[in-house]
Amino acid sequence: MCVGLSAKVVSIKDDTAVIDAGGAQREISAGVLDDLEPGDYVMVHAGVAIARITESDEDEAADVMGDLL
Repeated sequence: MCVGLSAKVVSIKDDTAVIDAGGAQREISAGVLDDLEPGDYVMVHAGVAIARITESDEDEAADVMGDLL
């Protein structure tokens, strides 16, 4: 089973984005998604933004992860 991490995009330069996931910021590859902008929410897997999600999706994912930990 694979686990994706939901995160908010902080900044983008070329095909690299800085994301914030629960207060931790990381650089990820953003080349898979078109027109990604700061403030968007994404699902991240293996250091790659694989899907744009809504803020409510992000909230739900954070709740599930909180229940698991």
